[in-house]
Amino acid sequence: MPPPSWRAGLDAVADLLLPPVCIACRARIMGHGLLCGDCFAKVDFIAPPVCARLGVPLPYDAGTPSLSAAAIAAPPVYDRARAVARYSQTMRDLIQSFKYRDRQEGLALFSRWLVHAGAELLADADLILPVPLYRSRLWWRRFNQSAMLAQRISKLTGIACDCFVLKRVRRTASQVGLSAEQRVRNVAGAFKVEPSRAQIVKGRRIVVVDDVITTGATAEACARALKRAKAARVDVLALARAVEPPPRALKDLRGAG
Repeated sequence: MPPPSWRAGLDAVADLLLPPVCIACRARIMGHGLLCGDCFAKVDFIAPPVCARLGVPLPYDAGTPSLSAAAIAAPPVYDRARAVARYSQTMRDLIQSFKYRDRQEGLALFSRWLVHAGAELLADADLILPVPLYRSRLWWRRFNQSAMLAQRISKLTGIACDCFVLKRVRRTASQVGLSAEQRVRNVAGAFKVEPSRAQIVKGRRIVVVDDVITTGATAEACARALKRAKAARVDVLALARAVEPPPRALKDLRGAG
């Protein structure tokens, strides 16, 4: 390994050849894998007070854990959800660049954000799981962004991560552009716990990692599969979420799969 002085020199040369730029707008900045001040200001971070179940912002702090109207009207299958920020244009651009254009320079930053946003969920979690991709989509995309995030969170926290517990057992259409009801239909029965790993799930407090929560259909489908395998608790942690969840699908659809 080169001595520190050499490493500093090599880093300086690397910065000259490949100068650090904002991962969103590509403006020159001081360090790699970061946002410039303007783009950082556009990230609408979700901060307390939030709904104890859905993790959406609440209008005021009641002093005790409170539920949003959406969580009271239709409690989710999962126990709690938390997200870093609202799914604004800036977060959408960051996530889509990571997900579809193989822009992974923000991975370390995203992981730190997730550990901070999910501190309550991770405090006593036993296991971290990513939302899985179907095998053909994984082959086409070459990587699972949720798995990369889950593995980084595991390294930062020391909590075990297993990318093979949850399986997507059938191909589903992209959720983009689908209504809440269509999303529920699309992922109904799409996830199963790998039988050889069922004992890993039983009695465990699990955090499922995804990139975006919109209607929550994917999160609920994963939670349903894990609770059928006797998970003690299933929480969901995402980079972004829709702050005002659309009306949830009909109860008979929520029970599908």
